[in-house]
Amino acid sequence: MKRGDFLWLAILCAVSSIMIVPSSHQIFVSATKEHPYIMGFGKFAVLATMGELLAIRIAMGEWKRPAGVVYRSIIWGLIGILIVLMFEVFSSGVAGALSKGLLWSGDTFSAKIWTAFWIGAIMNLAFGPAFMTLHRITDTYIDIICGENVPLRSVKLSDVISRIDWHGLVSFVILKTIPYFWIPAHTLTFLLPPEYRVLMAAYLSVVLGAILAYGKSKKSKVQQAAIK
Repeated sequence: MKRGDFLWLAILCAVSSIMIVPSSHQIFVSATKEHPYIMGFGKFAVLATMGELLAIRIAMGEWKRPAGVVYRSIIWGLIGILIVLMFEVFSSGVAGALSKGLLWSGDTFSAKIWTAFWIGAIMNLAFGPAFMTLHRITDTYIDIICGENVPLRSVKLSDVISRIDWHGLVSFVILKTIPYFWIPAHTLTFLLPPEYRVLMAAYLSVVLGAILAYGKSKKSKVQQAAIK
């Protein structure tokens, strides 16, 4: 392991320790309830950015700061705010649909599991693709502006759209990660108390970053072997 690996793990452990130490745990829970948007911003700005750094570490074999990392962190923070809102919207919506018998609720034993599943499934199928596409667009903007030192005013939306790997976005990110990762993961997330759900979602972004980077690294090795 390299020094950067230990530093990354140390930061992750430091953030996670907030949930373990009783005094800081209570502060965390209270702050999440009183300031959901601020806490959502902070959780994603830190943890999701760490996931992005980990993805680069796995894909490239070394730690490297992505272009515009500060802007990426801000975007992740804004996504955290959006996730706070969407979690509440879809949780309340599914509860209403269940109360009217519009969704299968199972028996007394499985009702909680079915509720969590419906929230995760409907949210990811309805909101997920639009969110993932928007995030890919913002990332591409940052790549062009910060990676190529192009002024923001000079970048057209058509330029951004033309650079996106739409096949990869649809065939893998949307059609594979949603059913095989996000729906099961969010089913578990919505089994947790509300104050922990956004934090869990932020941790999941770290895990997904590692999965995507591993897949990218493996694909790259296969392509290199084919060339040789």
